[in-house]
Amino acid sequence: MPFIIAIDGPAASGKGTIARALSAHFGFHHLDTGLLYRATGAKGGDPVLAAQSLCADDLTGSGLRSAEAGQAASRIAAIPEVRAALVDFQHRFAAQEPGAVLDGRDIGTVICPHAQVKLYVVASDRVRAERRAAELGADPAEMLVQLQERDRRDSERAAAPLRPADDAVVLDTSTLSVDQAIALAIETVRKAR
Repeated sequence: MPFIIAIDGPAASGKGTIARALSAHFGFHHLDTGLLYRATGAKGGDPVLAAQSLCADDLTGSGLRSAEAGQAASRIAAIPEVRAALVDFQHRFAAQEPGAVLDGRDIGTVICPHAQVKLYVVASDRVRAERRAAELGADPAEMLVQLQERDRRDSERAAAPLRPADDAVVLDTSTLSVDQAIALAIETVRKAR
């Protein structure tokens, strides 16, 4: 059975950076599940049909990391039929040997509740807004408003809301360097193996 690491948390908390580092460190496959929703939104048209026809090549499109793509992803992620269409894709990915790291918002609670390690990565709103603004070359105050709106939408949606799994290890990266956050995550995985 493959070893699965589920990483959840709000936007710009550091979960993607940690997921990529864990994947490289342990030699596991990595899937940023947010790209599934971003790519579905980028395809346009009926979001359910777009999700049903999604393929791996769609995850490499330009513009998938933009703030607009993130907002579109958050809106369509609230559609239960879109979520259902993407679940199989994620399950197949998680089943790869020797293991997989999946990061998103409902990995530990819905997609891989049986994951051997569940991390819930958080950071303060201010820190997350500054990180995202630096990444996109945007205004931190504008990013703060967008992140808080997205957090509200993701946390309040009926289908798979953003929340930590009961058995998740919460990792607050607000005051940690990238190296410190990665080291803590690696140690958490090592203890579980």
